[in-house]
Amino acid sequence: MYRVSRYRPLLLTLLVMVGGTLLAGLVAGRYAQQRALAAESSQVRRQLDLYAQTLQQRIDRFRTLPQLLALDPELLQAVSSPLDDAERHRLNLKLQQANNVTRASTLTLIDRHGVAVAASNWDQPTTNVGEDYSYRPYFQQAMAKGTGRFYGIGMTTAVPGYFLSQAILDHDGDVLGVIAIKIELRALEQEWLQSTDIVMASDAHDVVFLANGDAWRYRLLRPLSPAERKEMLATRQYADRSLQPLQARTLDVLADGGRMVRLEQPSLPRPMLWQTYVLDDPQWKLHLLHDAGASGAVGRSTALAAGGIWLALCFLALFVQQRRRLASHRQRSRLELEAVLQQHAQELRTAQDGVLQAAQQADSGLSRSLAHLPQGVVVIDSEQRLVAWNARYLELFRFPPDLIRVGVPIAEAFRYNARRGLLGPGPIDEAIERRLNHLRSGRPHMRESEKDDGTVLEIRGNPLPDGGFVTSYADITAYKNTARELRSLADALEHRVAERTRDLDEARREAERANRYKTRFVASAVHDLLQPLNAARMFVSVLRGKLSGDARELSELSEHVDAALAAQDSILNSLLDISRLESGTLQTHVRAFALSPLLETLAREFGIAAKARGLQLDWVDTRAVVVSDEALLRRILQNFLSNALRYTPRGRVLIGCRRVGDQLRIEVHDQGPGIPESLQGEIFEEFRRLDDGVDQERGAGLGLAIVERIGRLLGHRISLRSTLGSGSVFAVTVPLGSADAIPAPAPAPAVSADSGDDSPLRQCPVWSIDDDPRVCAATRALLERWGCRVELADGPHAALEIASALNVPQLVLLDVRMGQWHGPDLYEQLCELWKARPPVILVTAERDDALKAQAAENGWGFLSKPVRPPALRALMTQLLVRHRA
Repeated sequence: MYRVSRYRPLLLTLLVMVGGTLLAGLVAGRYAQQRALAAESSQVRRQLDLYAQTLQQRIDRFRTLPQLLALDPELLQAVSSPLDDAERHRLNLKLQQANNVTRASTLTLIDRHGVAVAASNWDQPTTNVGEDYSYRPYFQQAMAKGTGRFYGIGMTTAVPGYFLSQAILDHDGDVLGVIAIKIELRALEQEWLQSTDIVMASDAHDVVFLANGDAWRYRLLRPLSPAERKEMLATRQYADRSLQPLQARTLDVLADGGRMVRLEQPSLPRPMLWQTYVLDDPQWKLHLLHDAGASGAVGRSTALAAGGIWLALCFLALFVQQRRRLASHRQRSRLELEAVLQQHAQELRTAQDGVLQAAQQADSGLSRSLAHLPQGVVVIDSEQRLVAWNARYLELFRFPPDLIRVGVPIAEAFRYNARRGLLGPGPIDEAIERRLNHLRSGRPHMRESEKDDGTVLEIRGNPLPDGGFVTSYADITAYKNTARELRSLADALEHRVAERTRDLDEARREAERANRYKTRFVASAVHDLLQPLNAARMFVSVLRGKLSGDARELSELSEHVDAALAAQDSILNSLLDISRLESGTLQTHVRAFALSPLLETLAREFGIAAKARGLQLDWVDTRAVVVSDEALLRRILQNFLSNALRYTPRGRVLIGCRRVGDQLRIEVHDQGPGIPESLQGEIFEEFRRLDDGVDQERGAGLGLAIVERIGRLLGHRISLRSTLGSGSVFAVTVPLGSADAIPAPAPAPAVSADSGDDSPLRQCPVWSIDDDPRVCAATRALLERWGCRVELADGPHAALEIASALNVPQLVLLDVRMGQWHGPDLYEQLCELWKARPPVILVTAERDDALKAQAAENGWGFLSKPVRPPALRALMTQLLVRHRA
């Protein structure tokens, strides 16, 4: 019973702390989760509004087209009387031309019996011409009400779409036929793929017909009634698609109408936030399923914070209580200590009286109790007379034997020392009186004094209870000498450290100067090497264009030359990248972006090369968002894939990713020969490569060195796993990001379509300005082969001599570094002479981010040497079309 009552306060305290922590965490976590869930629901609602506007705008874009076509006299004539083959062909061409202009899926003209008379896909195997569409709702609605609309899968093309129809009336208002337009909405699904959420659209029967995932399409949100099933079978709305139910269990209903659901079929691991938006016309519904795991994390974090705050308050209360208890204990201990001190002081005074009496009774004045002390000690009474001393005191000051006696005033000893100069400069009487006054005051003191022979004394004085004084003299000469030596040694060490620091700074500056010189040398060397390489690639392109179909051997030879030049281009670019990475001039642009488009692009690009080698390249899609520099991450993965294709003689290559905590590991698997463990560290060094690759495809050994440096620059971990005879796995680990942090994509520039690829370049006046005659000659030959009119292919001086308002080119190809001339400055001078600003493309070997930014800001084109002719042609076409628009 006693033990229970003893530990009861402790148990109550623990109960309050633990119970309060759990209660505070539960209440705060629930409140924070509800707030976060409401904010997410509002954001999802706004996102649904945007999706609904996009869908409505796409339908409204084609809504009036059937009404306009129904007024066309030719269509009215076509459904009024039978058509011969020539008229039918002319009508098919007209619908096809109209469809090409409007970019709808199909246009179909149907007579009053439901048979398609003409269609825009008349020349396709799945043509609508001659098909019977009388059972389709959009035809029946148009015949009965004048207009119709219907979403379903095309029975002829098997392609789903939204059908809009309009009745064709004669002058008396009778229906003669129907014009129908089909709109494909697959582009919307492609746009929805950019979202990490699940987006769906359902019709009036609650059948999901649009979704950004195959698992969600053609799902039933509710059971169909027998009448609805009969209607869908009659209209063949979804053809032979199997409509499976979407099974979801509602967990909670939010204030704004959203629901927290758990998806059971298809199955999802976490609860989802489900928001629905109802469209008025057409009567569809948009649904968005959002992962609400972030709100749960907010709730858990808030619960932990609230529990921590409650525990902190409890500990603070315990601390205050403990302080009060300690203060009470201190007060009680202080009182007890004062009583003990008073008792000890009384005993000390009694002992000191005995000592003084013993000193006075000493017949020679030399107290036995002071003889063993290493310091010189002298004791005087309240009248400043000698009472006791020791031999060390006599030894330090060398007093005469008859001077130091019991009862002699201490002033006599002071006067003897003053005559020897031990009391310092000044009048002797004043020095003696000053010391006597200090003894009379009874204040403790401590000072140091140095004698003429170099001896340093530490002097300490303390008063006695009866008014006397005790003074001790300690010889500290050895200590002072040691301290001076240590200070001298410390000064010497500081001087040496300062000298070594200056030497290290000078060496560091010399190394930095050497590194800057190396970087400038590499950049200049690469620039000078890229000039003839650029010209050679252009000459090869011209040569390949002029070879006839029978000159197969020469064509293959030109392809080998082009491949060799491309390999040298890759080596020079790799050297320049390594130089920029080592010098720290490579700028990074780290941001959040979706990983799927990057993987898809790489798979498409390298899939062609893999197929040419007889390999299979597979990739696994992902909805992950990562935080990195997209261009540099692309460079890492390109090197991984290039090595995988180079060292895999047969089999397949796979690129995919795995989630590792709050990071994502992107992996490239190959089925090559594998890498020995002893070489796995060396392959990331410059110019190190294995001998197991394809002979004609061997690289320079710089790719993985660049990967290692880029990974170190971005803080991404580069890893390698390999098994001899089975293959290797190269991986880069990047941090995961949030879809909300992805910046909005910049609007793509509108480029109008042209009737032919070469039409903008044909007879286009072009100037090519470069200080290298070989580059000028190669550029002239290449441009003339494309049909351009090259009015100038020369250096800066020739361009300034002939430039005037009468010969303004439509496009300028301009080098940047041309001796004393700087390309952008030269362009401004030429524009003053032309009285115009034609489009310009900077063609340079400079890898300068500031130069690229200047070109983008001014709307100029930018290409790095050596130039790939297809890239140059595409950029020239784009600039010409945009400038003419």
